[in-house]
Amino acid sequence: MPPTAPARPADPRDRGRAGRRPSAAALVGAAALALLVPLLPSVPAAAATPTVALVGTLQSELGCPGDWQPDCPATELLPVDGQPGLYRATFVVPQGTYAYKVALDDSWDVNYGAGGAPGGGDIPLSAPGGPVTFTYDDSTHRVTDDAPVAVGSESAAQWLRKGTVALDLPDDRAGWTYRLWSAPEGGLTRDGDEITGGTSTPLELRGELSAGLRRAYPHLAAYESLRVPAAVQRRLPALLTGQLAVAAYDASGALQLVTGVQLPGVLDDVYPGARERTLGPTWKGSTPRVSVWAPTAKTVALRLQAGGEDGERTVAMRRDDDGVWSVKGKKSWRDARYRFEVEVYAPTTQKIETNLVTDPYSLGLTTDSERSVLVDLRSREVTPSGWKNLRKPAFRRDETPTVYELHVRDFSISDETVPAAHRGTYLAFTDRRSDGMTHLRQLADAGMGYVHLLPVNDIASIEEDRAKQQTPDCDLASYGPASEEQQACVTAVAGKDGFNWGYDPLHYTAPEGSYSTDPDGTARNREFRQMVAGLNGAGQRVVMDVVYNHTPASGQDPKSILDRVVPGYYQRLSATGAVENSTCCANTATEHPMMEKLMIDSVVTWAKEYKVDGFRFDLMGHQPKQAMLDLRRALDRLTVKRDGVDGKRVILYGEGWNFGEVADNARFVQATQAEMAGTGIGTFNDRLRDAVRGGGPFDEDPRVQGFASGLYTDPNGDTVNGSEADQLAALLLAQDRIKVGLAGNLKGYRFVDRTGARVRGDQVDYNGQPTGYTDRPGESVNYVEAHDNETLFDALTYKLPVATSMDDRIRMQSLALATTALSQGTSFWTAGGDQLRSKSFDRNSYDSGDWFNVLDWSKTDNGFGRGLPPKADNEAKWDAMRPLLAEADLKPGRSDIAEASRQADALLEIRRSTPLFALRTRAQVQQKVSFGAGGPDQTPGVITMRIDDTRGARVDRRWKGVVVVFNASPETTTQPVAGAAGKRFALHPVQAGGSDAVVRTAAYDRADGTFTVPGRTVAVFVQR
Repeated sequence: MPPTAPARPADPRDRGRAGRRPSAAALVGAAALALLVPLLPSVPAAAATPTVALVGTLQSELGCPGDWQPDCPATELLPVDGQPGLYRATFVVPQGTYAYKVALDDSWDVNYGAGGAPGGGDIPLSAPGGPVTFTYDDSTHRVTDDAPVAVGSESAAQWLRKGTVALDLPDDRAGWTYRLWSAPEGGLTRDGDEITGGTSTPLELRGELSAGLRRAYPHLAAYESLRVPAAVQRRLPALLTGQLAVAAYDASGALQLVTGVQLPGVLDDVYPGARERTLGPTWKGSTPRVSVWAPTAKTVALRLQAGGEDGERTVAMRRDDDGVWSVKGKKSWRDARYRFEVEVYAPTTQKIETNLVTDPYSLGLTTDSERSVLVDLRSREVTPSGWKNLRKPAFRRDETPTVYELHVRDFSISDETVPAAHRGTYLAFTDRRSDGMTHLRQLADAGMGYVHLLPVNDIASIEEDRAKQQTPDCDLASYGPASEEQQACVTAVAGKDGFNWGYDPLHYTAPEGSYSTDPDGTARNREFRQMVAGLNGAGQRVVMDVVYNHTPASGQDPKSILDRVVPGYYQRLSATGAVENSTCCANTATEHPMMEKLMIDSVVTWAKEYKVDGFRFDLMGHQPKQAMLDLRRALDRLTVKRDGVDGKRVILYGEGWNFGEVADNARFVQATQAEMAGTGIGTFNDRLRDAVRGGGPFDEDPRVQGFASGLYTDPNGDTVNGSEADQLAALLLAQDRIKVGLAGNLKGYRFVDRTGARVRGDQVDYNGQPTGYTDRPGESVNYVEAHDNETLFDALTYKLPVATSMDDRIRMQSLALATTALSQGTSFWTAGGDQLRSKSFDRNSYDSGDWFNVLDWSKTDNGFGRGLPPKADNEAKWDAMRPLLAEADLKPGRSDIAEASRQADALLEIRRSTPLFALRTRAQVQQKVSFGAGGPDQTPGVITMRIDDTRGARVDRRWKGVVVVFNASPETTTQPVAGAAGKRFALHPVQAGGSDAVVRTAAYDRADGTFTVPGRTVAVFVQR
């Protein structure tokens, strides 16, 4: 998932932070410092003396034109006389909170942060207002300040259970004692060896954490355990609503460390009953109840505006022993606007805050999510006609999912056959005669079973009021196919227009308002249901793309919801209490029971109340495997009789990538590719993707070829592909990876590899990892393109020889799609891939507007040649793009797009025609699926797969088996298949009677059991 907000910069130079107006005192101080610089004596050793600059968010207050500027002389630290290697300066710093570090020699090449680490983290500063002295020691690279330290700027202690606080202590701690400090209203401050502003109680060092805690918190296994006195434990509910800190003192009483406390573990221990509560808005008859879990809040009140009322009124809420605050409402509250007033200690500001915040469990919202709406999802107002008895498209037990990934706005925003008021909205899916809905019905008729919608829950980054959405102030169509002008115009309004992929969830369980004809109120709820019904009526089930791994913001940010209700609980924190952001944004902690509960409650709501048929989890590897299994069980409990849906038919899959602070099961067993084996929950198969396309999504040179882009068999001449021998070796390895993918990416699948050895799927290398990783074929989501990265068409345009004809480009597109459509497991296509969709080479179109994300169901324009894509993510490859975008022969016409669509439909029809492409178990796959002799003498660019139904129990009552020949080479190939001689094979009826004249020339020789297939063609033969 690409970022939905600017990615975190590699170093502070790129932060682009806006400077505040410099204060007069700061300018005077800076001027005085500047006068000192020319007076420094010039000595022979001066060349070796570095220039040391204080850099950070305070520079604009100290006379620099902006922040994070290493070449600003106003914040230089000067050598201290008589103390070589020591640098110091005093500045008048206005009151406030800042971050800083040091940079040497006017650049970022050498910089030091927290702890003296090269390129280390920012150092926090809470300035009381007035002079602050900064000192840098070149021998340790540490920089310090003499400002009084507000306790809690870091939170390195972790309160895990009522009686246990964990702390990472140094080995040299003999004689140390420990105290727990508390301040109900905040205000703890360190001044030298003194802590002021609160009271304290002793803690007892007990040694290492218990075995149970080490298992529960593996990343804290080396921490020490501090015992909390029983008297303190009895006061926990009150203590947890204020500021807390742990301090350590040496034998002389000198303060050695003081740090804030992370609370998630102890909150779960003190309030276990909250997991069983129903949160958010609920209804009993016509009476509503609103509940929110806020165990650290001092008070919570409901700010309510019911129908007919001019403004908000405050309604008291009652706190229960499980930390849940609730209020019973009145019938008149239906569709009322509301939010919570939460008085709570916020570690990020180190004081009590009064937060006005929407309901984390919101079901309805006003425009731009300013208020929650007390919607009753059972009411007629939000229930379309026929909703209760909505019939789902038939789904045979012998099928595996075929999925079509689609963005709601893309689907209709440029479709002139959709009424103007419906374009870009949920209601476009109710316009049965539009070009888009006609295409989705045709796909369903061919065999596509699911439409996967990019995020449709409430999104933080899209303006929901259409009147305020901006559009590019340019005639985009007037510019050339390789011009920079289009991207400049689109980028100028990015973030202010109506487009975004939506991977920045604001409210997890309310529909997005920008896709509604009326975002202010309950129309979005009704129209979402109408969309589901429309898709179901077109023969498509519905998958939601869900993003429970991060929030758009944390702390006191206005777009931070969870962290302003229970600060420090819902976000995943680092060892020092900083919010982790490896996902792109503020990571959530689904390992915490109440965040897991929120995820499960949300998914179950979508399944029950909106009849969603499946869920795709963004960055699922950042979530615990156990959380996903708990979710699976929760869905399985849903029944048609009680809940209106069969939860066991709801499919789950996601991105099982392994990275970030949770990588390699650092904090819990993750929901990654390898760990999800045997669960029945699918993960995306990047092994097959890269082998088919060539290279990987982050290649500096995009011309790395693969199986479907001409590697070795049709070289493009770029040196990045290596010698002829290198290409052959790479191609045969790619063919091994594809074979494993075609077999459901099973780790235990045995076949003969490129060397002639009999190997398992997990013994085939994929960049140092095993290729095969599943236990069941359905756990592999096989794909060659998705919304991320370049489209398949764009990738092939980079990689195929430029002279390749459009007819052959269509055939290679179809061949690539065939590796998913004719594989065991889930087949996943992205919208338009069946129509040669291009994004004009945009590799990250999340905020590239309607122009670069065009989806033309009229088959007139595939999107290629709409200008160079946005500079931010694509400029490095502009030189490679320009000549290709300018080449008119590389842009397909209407007839080309139509032919590609027909070939894609044929693949779907073939997949649906036989359950042999949907084997259910690894035993069936091993028994029936084979790939011939293999070895070093196999034909490069050709994979021959046989699925033999005469082995084991019959699966297909119609045919005895199939043979599929994937010929990616330009030349005709003749492939022998052991045991095929004398059998009754014929070209599949779909191909024999189809529009593709080339594949109709494929033939089977019964006498010698060989199959002859023309170049750049996939041929399927059936055995009668």
